[in-house]
Amino acid sequence: MSRLDVMIASRYLRSRRSVRLASLITMIAIGGVTVGVGALIVVTGVMNGLVNDLQEKILVATPHLRVGTYGKGIRLDNWEFAREEVLKHPDVLAAAPFVLTQGLLTAGADYSEGAYVVGIDPDTGSMAITDLPRRFMEADLSFETTRDDVDGGIVLGRRLGERFVAYKGDTITVISPVGARYSASTGIFQPRFWVFEVTGHFETGMYEYDNAYAVTSLKTAQEFAQLGDAVSMLEVRLKDGWEAARVGREIEEQMGYPYRTVDWQSQNAGMFQALKLEKLAMGLVLLLIVVVAAFNIVSTLIMVVRDKTREIGILRAMGMPAATIRRAFILQGVVIGVVGTTLGTILGLVLARYVDQKKLIDIDPTVYFIDHLPVQVSPIDLALIVVASIIVATLATIYPASRAASLHPVEAIRYE
Repeated sequence: MSRLDVMIASRYLRSRRSVRLASLITMIAIGGVTVGVGALIVVTGVMNGLVNDLQEKILVATPHLRVGTYGKGIRLDNWEFAREEVLKHPDVLAAAPFVLTQGLLTAGADYSEGAYVVGIDPDTGSMAITDLPRRFMEADLSFETTRDDVDGGIVLGRRLGERFVAYKGDTITVISPVGARYSASTGIFQPRFWVFEVTGHFETGMYEYDNAYAVTSLKTAQEFAQLGDAVSMLEVRLKDGWEAARVGREIEEQMGYPYRTVDWQSQNAGMFQALKLEKLAMGLVLLLIVVVAAFNIVSTLIMVVRDKTREIGILRAMGMPAATIRRAFILQGVVIGVVGTTLGTILGLVLARYVDQKKLIDIDPTVYFIDHLPVQVSPIDLALIVVASIIVATLATIYPASRAASLHPVEAIRYE
């Protein structure tokens, strides 16, 4: 671009003849680009926020990797040996045994509900596997009770405790799915009833955990699930959680059969794939707004060509190359695209920040696992949106610029 190209483009953007109509269409074109870019930034930020927030919420109580064995039951007998082998992997930071089972909870009323009973090792040392212990409220990992007529202490999810009206110091009965005893007098199997003292609550912000999880000590959970000295699986924390699938395959090769691994990504693959597909679909739909704005750019430049036909003819008759005319009109479209993209970027970033900080949009946690709509703008997505918008605006100038450059001087000034 030369100074002459810039001068012609700026002069044509300030068209004097039919100035009101040309200016209005130019403003509409800039506004279309602004709205399209702003909407794209906000929507992609929302999808990124959902993915990142769900990832954080999932990893609160779900480890990066779980190591167990094949078999009919979820049971790992020689877990001390397995733990030593897992810790040999260079990408593993920590590993600990845990128990995962289910029980039927009741608080003494005519209401009962199933819940997950999780047993964790109280001695987590300096490296916890998950962030769940940090979410304990008025409770710690000791699970110490204040009464002697209970089988142990238990920490309930906040929503689960509120539903049973079970607060700290109260007792709750849990029916074990295993260990039922045959009664000769009745001729039926009678399940075993465990009475726990509620030693506190935890809140993760993830509806599934807060609504259906109860945590107790590893030893108590082993007795509850009738596992003896065995555990359900090992939970593993890695240096990089996104490498869980690869590390899992390497651990399986290292330990051999019958050991197997389950990573957190494969457990939630359906959810993340759905969010990824939705992000792509929404991005393509909203990109159409920018395309519509590009048609406005085409109409604006065509009007400028019609308005400046005589001037273009005179410039061509004076020897100005067609390439110079073409570059001048391309520059006009680029200016419209850059201005609209800049305004749209500012608008999108401001809206995204405002919606995220004020938590304006509440959503149902029973459906989406989170209670508000988070917005996190990715620098990569932002750069792609800006580049795509400017490219679309530039491509929209090809036809009117070619039409202006192809004007014959004699035809352009014949009727002037």
